[in-house]
Amino acid sequence: MANVCVSLAGISLRNPTVLVAGIMGTNAELLCRVGKCGAGAVTGISCSLEPRSGAVNPCLLELGGALLNCVGLANPGVEAYCIELSKAVGASDVPVFGSVAGSSVEEFGLLAERVAAAGVVAVELNLGAHSCFGRRVWNLEEIGKVVEGVKSRVKKPVFVKLAPSLGLVDNAMVAEAAGADAITAVHSFGPGMVIDVESGTPVLSSRAGGMSGPAIKPLALKCVYDVCSSVEIPVIGTGGVSTGRDALEMIMAGATAVGIGSGVYYRGASVFSRVENEIKSFMNARGFSSLEEIRGLALK
Repeated sequence: MANVCVSLAGISLRNPTVLVAGIMGTNAELLCRVGKCGAGAVTGISCSLEPRSGAVNPCLLELGGALLNCVGLANPGVEAYCIELSKAVGASDVPVFGSVAGSSVEEFGLLAERVAAAGVVAVELNLGAHSCFGRRVWNLEEIGKVVEGVKSRVKKPVFVKLAPSLGLVDNAMVAEAAGADAITAVHSFGPGMVIDVESGTPVLSSRAGGMSGPAIKPLALKCVYDVCSSVEIPVIGTGGVSTGRDALEMIMAGATAVGIGSGVYYRGASVFSRVENEIKSFMNARGFSSLEEIRGLALK
């Protein structure tokens, strides 16, 4: 019988699926519901120091096999965020991760400290959001300073979420050297744009947005493969995962866990249990007893 339990930076997960930040917000009831639907762990939306209303509608557009969004890091601010997150920690059957998005090294440290105190088992640093305070990506020096600053203030595992930029591998290596406990790869691709040809104006309210969904999976998979080839710390592979086979590809590329976001849009909250069952069916049919037997097969 296939065993799909994993250890992620010392955190035990019943299966490798992780709800990524931004899908279920910070509502404790919704986060707990995802846990009951089979997720191995759940992540709250990325929070900032002050509340952010984000972009106005339309901020989400379906494009066949992809989604284009410009949510704009909408969140209630760290104070309200931590209250709700602590409720989720107390009621959840699975590990709860927090996620923070600061505008400076100091701000990241303050946010991470506050969120860690809410009881989460790990803190993710969102260094990949397209709409995060108008920044496209953080440079190598900034990434190193952010991670070092947070690690000096937080004793819990620190994950670093990165954008699929040309410098992705270098960014991951710098994060690892600075003390990161895991890498989340990758954030949405883009920015991308759709124009209404009748009016001649961009469809999204902020004109452009990040792309996610099944269409980006081959691109995200290569990013995960490259990062896993270059760092020793665990990687959470994310980007277009909605089926067991998608998850298996990420694991064969070296990922320890698999982030699911747009998969909730396409298959509902049951996507987590369905992905787990699909992984088990694959493993049982081929005689694999643990994920360690298939992790990194593509790297060999």
